[in-house]
Amino acid sequence: MKKHNFNAGPSILPEVVYEKTARAILDFNGTGLSILSISHRSKEFDEVMAQADSLLRELLDIPDNYKIIFIGGGASTHFFEVPANFLNTKAGYVNTGVWAKKAIKEAKRYGRTEVVASSEDRNFTYIPKGFDIPADLDYLHITTNNTIYGTEYTADLDSPVPVIADMSSDILSRPRDVSKYAMIYGGAQKNLAPAGVTFAIIREDMLDRIQRDLPTMVDYRTHVTNNSMFNTPPVFAIYALTETLNWLKSIGGVPEIYRRNQEKAALLYDEIDRNPLFVGTATEEDRSLMNICFVMAEGYEELAPEFLEFAKSQGMVGIKGHRLVGGFRASCYNALPKESIEALVACMQEFARKHGK
Repeated sequence: MKKHNFNAGPSILPEVVYEKTARAILDFNGTGLSILSISHRSKEFDEVMAQADSLLRELLDIPDNYKIIFIGGGASTHFFEVPANFLNTKAGYVNTGVWAKKAIKEAKRYGRTEVVASSEDRNFTYIPKGFDIPADLDYLHITTNNTIYGTEYTADLDSPVPVIADMSSDILSRPRDVSKYAMIYGGAQKNLAPAGVTFAIIREDMLDRIQRDLPTMVDYRTHVTNNSMFNTPPVFAIYALTETLNWLKSIGGVPEIYRRNQEKAALLYDEIDRNPLFVGTATEEDRSLMNICFVMAEGYEELAPEFLEFAKSQGMVGIKGHRLVGGFRASCYNALPKESIEALVACMQEFARKHGK
């Protein structure tokens, strides 16, 4: 039976990336060595790093005054590295869920932290809008996509202060104006690579604002100055990231993947809205393209365990919702094929028929 992978992360990657990385494990670019044991100081891997930088710049249209780094640690490491580097007087945060709250917790260790907007009043089912951004903030931090609650920023913020964004789960899934951000960071294990590498895109002038005497590895200037090579980077994950970027470029880049993501999301959201057994959890205007969350409709709550087992029997993997929301979550990252969405929709329709709906 074909499996349809809706896991929230690490997520599905393009088949061609699996194939190329598998070959590179046995022989990396004809070197006779495995990518798992190639020197990160070698000419061959220097070329991989250069390609990763070049491709990401091209696909996101990153201006020249931004630096890109690829390091370990996960996005959760940036939760404390961002304030360590940039929180000098006061930072602002928008609270849109679990990951935003974790970032806020870490920022409070370094200075005054103000929650300028929050959607916690309605269990994070929407994205706050129209809030005032204090002009005296060192930066404003947002989480552009909320994997647990299925909400997403659909437009870039206009802000009087530098905006720093955690884009772990929607990077390269839709067009973004990088010039509106002072920094973009994230874990790569959704749309870019296997777990193990994080990316950060930092506007150069932000590096001049660092005032603390920081541990070497926490200081972003360390990694920028050393081209992500101060210590051994996650070599294998960066190679896979580069192949994913090559794949994305080959299919038409961000405009094409955005079209595909919209098409996939529309298929599933339409079924959720049509099917009497299910209901979406996120406000319609803020629905995520990447993480589609839904529950059983009122009066059918007791069918949730049965549907989960039925879906598993039909090859659906990873659709159980997060424990804080319950229900179901279909993570529809870039590489998820449309046929997987179609299979899930068919599964929902068949389940409804079984119950006379």
